[in-house]
Amino acid sequence: MRYTPIPSTTYIEHRQRLIQRLPAGALVIVHSNDIMPTNADGSMGFSQNSDMLYLAGIDQEESILVLFPGAGDEKHREMLFVRETSEYIAVWEGDKLTKEQATERSGITQVHWLQEFETLFRLIMCQATQVFLNSNEHPRAKIDVETRDLRFVRRCMTEYPLHRYERLAPLMHELRTIKSAGELVPLKEAVRITESGFLRLLKFVKPGVHEFEIEAELSHEFLRNRASGFAYTPIIASGANACVLHYITNNAVCQEGEMLLLDIAARYGNYNADLTRTIPVNGRFSDRQRAVYNAVLRVFRACCQMLRPGVIIHDYQKEVGKLMESELIGLGLLKKEDVAKQDPEKPLFKKYFPHGTSHHLGLDVHDVGNTWKPIQAGMVFTVEPGIYIREEKLGVRLENDILIGENGNIDLMASIPIEADEIEALMAAR
Repeated sequence: MRYTPIPSTTYIEHRQRLIQRLPAGALVIVHSNDIMPTNADGSMGFSQNSDMLYLAGIDQEESILVLFPGAGDEKHREMLFVRETSEYIAVWEGDKLTKEQATERSGITQVHWLQEFETLFRLIMCQATQVFLNSNEHPRAKIDVETRDLRFVRRCMTEYPLHRYERLAPLMHELRTIKSAGELVPLKEAVRITESGFLRLLKFVKPGVHEFEIEAELSHEFLRNRASGFAYTPIIASGANACVLHYITNNAVCQEGEMLLLDIAARYGNYNADLTRTIPVNGRFSDRQRAVYNAVLRVFRACCQMLRPGVIIHDYQKEVGKLMESELIGLGLLKKEDVAKQDPEKPLFKKYFPHGTSHHLGLDVHDVGNTWKPIQAGMVFTVEPGIYIREEKLGVRLENDILIGENGNIDLMASIPIEADEIEALMAAR
């Protein structure tokens, strides 16, 4: 394992927070994700179920977490099932968690081998009055494969059709939006590693460099700092590519006079940073580039103050749109009279700023959370306004990660250079 695990006390706290929200007689069952196949005998790298990570910190396939706080037998109130290792597995795959290691990691004392699940599962199902099962309910999720969670839901409903089944996802979304102190440790480390990568790039980027060479520099910096890699597929977009919001080809040559949009971040200990910077390839902003850059920066600064407890993201986004309209008028991209008579359902600013400004961040990059509920202290959001001018082959986006506070927010990326003059000075010093 590359990363330092979060202490088990954090996971004990997380489980208690969930248990406090459960009705009497409730049973919770959470599975690890599947290992997904590719072709022939290949498989993708394992990516753990974020709810398993949140509740138990177990980053291993074929694990099952059972919470049954009302169980008559105290030993059945918290159980973890993990894959038993063997000499064959040790030779071909490496070590798996022992029961003692699983207890140390999760804080769960009742750890069983996976083959014991069937017997205990029937025992507790005969006692439970309602069962909370998991599913991916992120509003932007597009799922074309049958997940382990879905297979288990179907099994339960077939074998125990008279039980009452409930959705675990809404409870997990509510819990995971408020970051515990333990979660902030790996999140801040992911930010630190991301900063190290960005500073390295300021010394490396110049005309003639390929976008994929920049990606390679980042990958080296992230991995040598014990990150598991990129938090998401990096966007390294020079010139007109910056106007493609999810550009991930990363194969163009960075040209003299272009801007380079970098949406890049590290993942550490299963927590994700999310950073965007836009820099001049040659190290110097043109007057037009600086004007667009500073317009985005002004919106960014305002957004960081607007995200406050009690605010609803939908309302916040409307206010961001007004700020952006003003900046686009100032840049000569929109006319004031056209904005005054625009269709409110189709605001003109969306031609140049078509995406949202903020999303939850944590175990997932686009983390779970109900954006129709008021913001609360302890949440972590991105702030990422941008202006994309396709006709000028110019795109600028800036993004930091913000921890919401009761009396003021904390910019987790405050030390990462963002002012145009800072960027120029650091690139000149290479």
